[in-house]
Amino acid sequence: MSSNTETTFYADAVLFDMDGTLTDSISAVEAAWGKVAQDIGQDPAYVIAATHGKRAVDNLAQFKPHIKQHEMDREVQAFEESILFFADAYNKHGPGSAQNSPVNSGATTPALTPSSSNPASRTSSRASSFVGQLTQLAPFRRPSFLHRVSSLLSMSPTIREADDSALENPIAEEGSDEGAGEDWKTMIQKKHQLEAWQVEAAAVDRSVRILPGVKRVMDSIPKGRYAVATSGAKTYAFGCMTRVGITPPEVTITADDKRLKAGKPAPDPFLLAAKELGFDAKRCVVFEDSPSGIRAGVASGATVIAVCTSHERAKIENCGAHHIVDTMEQVEVAPEGEGENLRLKFTIKPKPAEQRREAAQPVQSSHPLAAPPITAPQPELISA
Repeated sequence: MSSNTETTFYADAVLFDMDGTLTDSISAVEAAWGKVAQDIGQDPAYVIAATHGKRAVDNLAQFKPHIKQHEMDREVQAFEESILFFADAYNKHGPGSAQNSPVNSGATTPALTPSSSNPASRTSSRASSFVGQLTQLAPFRRPSFLHRVSSLLSMSPTIREADDSALENPIAEEGSDEGAGEDWKTMIQKKHQLEAWQVEAAAVDRSVRILPGVKRVMDSIPKGRYAVATSGAKTYAFGCMTRVGITPPEVTITADDKRLKAGKPAPDPFLLAAKELGFDAKRCVVFEDSPSGIRAGVASGATVIAVCTSHERAKIENCGAHHIVDTMEQVEVAPEGEGENLRLKFTIKPKPAEQRREAAQPVQSSHPLAAPPITAPQPELISA
């Protein structure tokens, strides 16, 4: 749990959740689930809350039970493509396209193969972040809409001469009249042949962002000592990480990994990640943000550090996490030793306000993974 004093302990490896822990794509995810809710006539706030931290395959099976088993991989990919469309739309097609260079989503993201080529192939903390006029959303179409939209955008649409000059500069200039926003939406809908919901998506910035402290923590861990275990499938997981400059580690366990028998809150993703790294999960540290993910980490036997990046502390403090921090900025990781003797020293610092009030010296944690410096004899690990 959280503490007013500095805490240290040791472990062998780190298992990261992705969204809400490494990246923040919550607005895009919630918009995509809000779109699903509208399609099935359910309350978006309810669907968003019910789906957070769980695999899309499990959520789609719950909310769209008509999907046949052989269709599920295709449906999951199409859903995850919709997340990435929501994430990119503002900067690729909306006002952000005039302020920033376009987001390059194709170079390092796994190929989004049209689902029609092989039919058998191939979350709520802030429900208010689902912004848009849901009543205007058109039904979701197959095949792979992101591939279709990308193809359309690469073509030169035939448009009336009267529209040419306006489409050359679709973003309203500063000082334009108040109706410019609606004119902009009409113009991009014509130019790119987007559906109403796609135009609405372009009006709101839902870009994927890296969370505070993440880059520093990841950079401090040697290669082969950390993995990602996420409830996202490969399309979404790799797409999010590459968008914020994170290179997916060699061991990245995604929801569509056929070796998994169950997703979070079952411990399977973390157990598989630890096994692939070559370490006992009990000697690993899990970073998580959602209740289901925290419970999965605890069930795996790992030491769990919960981050309050997507949920209020009150929503996660009773899920069993060993430590709770606001962000990874409160965590330092330092390798000690070499080769087989290498271990990771974790230091959890109190929040700045608490730190200023703290007068006592840092103390050693009483957690089972706590240990003296690596040069000292090591106690035998006692199973919980």
